[in-house]
Amino acid sequence: MKMNYFVVGTNDMAAARKFYGALFERSGLDRVSPAKRMTYWLGEGFAFAVATPFDGQPATAGNGSMVGFDVGSNEEVERFHQLALSLGGTCEGAPGRRGPTYSAYVRDLDRNKLCFSG
Repeated sequence: MKMNYFVVGTNDMAAARKFYGALFERSGLDRVSPAKRMTYWLGEGFAFAVATPFDGQPATAGNGSMVGFDVGSNEEVERFHQLALSLGGTCEGAPGRRGPTYSAYVRDLDRNKLCFSG
């Protein structure tokens, strides 16, 4: 089994598209917006999306939820972490070794928690 896709909620689609568009700019992913309320970034075996909630209620960050991205190297962990912060994200853990991996943590503009690992 493998993960099919992951979606995080947003209350401001334009801001989320700008944040993730810049974050994924050098990743070779295709941006697809099949509906006004949803935007995907797609690659080989990779699908990530932001969406306004289907039920029309406000999006909230899941307490204990996190999306992890394997970005390939310690240098890329540091680059993604710094880039996310420069785009308005907040630090949830500076780059460093945690157990067997080198990782860093941020929250996006809607407070969704992201992990970058190398």
